[in-house]
Amino acid sequence: MGPQQDRSASKALANGTAVAPERKDGKVVHYKECQRNHAAGIGGYAVDGCREFMASAPAGAEALLCAACGCHRSFHKREVEAVDCDCSSDTSGR
Repeated sequence: MGPQQDRSASKALANGTAVAPERKDGKVVHYKECQRNHAAGIGGYAVDGCREFMASAPAGAEALLCAACGCHRSFHKREVEAVDCDCSSDTSGR
């Protein structure tokens, strides 16, 4: 078996999906198309056409760079999706 992993830290999948277990609201964050304006320096507007963020490394600072376009994850459109949960069970301990 491999080394123990810290399960309390947020997970980042290769397709740019980040699951944040420290959030109690059960939301999943997806990073979609790149919105970086590559022609801002010359007064124009041009995007690179990257359609979805893909982490270039599994963890660390490199995980925040897109393998497809090389941009930081913050340039990609962020979409938050609520995860359905079965909240019908009684967990109050009574």
